[in-house]
Amino acid sequence: MADEDNGTGLPASLEVAWGLRERPGKGPRPTLTLPRIVEAAVSLAAAEGVDAVSMGRVAKELGVSTMSLYRYVAAKEELYVLMSDAGVGTPPPLPPEAQAWGWRELLTDWAYAQRAVLMANSWILRIPITAAPVSPNQLAWMDRGLGAMAGTGLAESEKLSTIILIGGLVRNEATMAADMIDAIVKSGVAPDQALGQYVRTLRLMTGPDSHPAVTGLLDSDAFSGSGEPDFQFRFGLDRILDGLAALVASRP
Repeated sequence: MADEDNGTGLPASLEVAWGLRERPGKGPRPTLTLPRIVEAAVSLAAAEGVDAVSMGRVAKELGVSTMSLYRYVAAKEELYVLMSDAGVGTPPPLPPEAQAWGWRELLTDWAYAQRAVLMANSWILRIPITAAPVSPNQLAWMDRGLGAMAGTGLAESEKLSTIILIGGLVRNEATMAADMIDAIVKSGVAPDQALGQYVRTLRLMTGPDSHPAVTGLLDSDAFSGSGEPDFQFRFGLDRILDGLAALVASRP
C-alpha cells in the first residue's frame, strides 16, 4: 500500500528501505525487522528458487506468524522488489584507473558488473519485472549507467534508452546461461558433451541442400570456440556500443 502522507507514492516497506521511516506501523518495537524478513526470503530463493518464496514460508523460516510479516510487507510482490534490491546490492567501486576512462569503458564495466551479479544470484532472473526501478540499490545502478554517458552530447532520453538496451542484453544473456546451466545440471551431462551431442544432432538433421547456412555454421569453428568464454556477450555489447559511438560522433 502506498504511503499518502509524504507523497512518495512508495509502499511503506520501500520507505523503510530508503530510510524514510524507522519501521512500518505503530505500537511497541517488535523484534522482527524488515531486513530480517528480506534476508530470510533471499536465503530461501537462493537455496530453493523464487517459487519457494511465500509469505507463509518466510514466516516459518523466521519462526513467526504469517500475519506478523504483513506489518512490514503488504504483499509478496513488494517482497520481490526488496529481495531483488538486496540481491543486486550497490554497484561495486570503480578502480582507480577509471578516472581516465571514457563513456565506452564505463558502460562496459557497468554491463559486466551487472552480469556478474545476476550470474551469481540467478534467482533474481526469475522475478518478473513489473515496474520501473524505485528501490535504493536499483536506482544506484541506474545512476551509474546514466552517469557513464556524461559529456557525450546524448539527450537524457537517449541515455535512458541506452541503459535499457544494454540492461536487456545483460538480463537476456544471463537468463539463457542460467537456463542452460540448470538443464545441464539436471541432465547430469557435462557441458562439452551436451554441446557435442547438439552438433551431432544438427549434422544428422541438416545438410547443404536443406540448410546451407546451418551447414556452413557447422563447418566453421563457431562451436569449437574461440577460447573466450563470454564471446557472445562481448560481441553483442560491442555492437551496441559501436552503434552508440556513431551516434555520439554525430553530435556537435
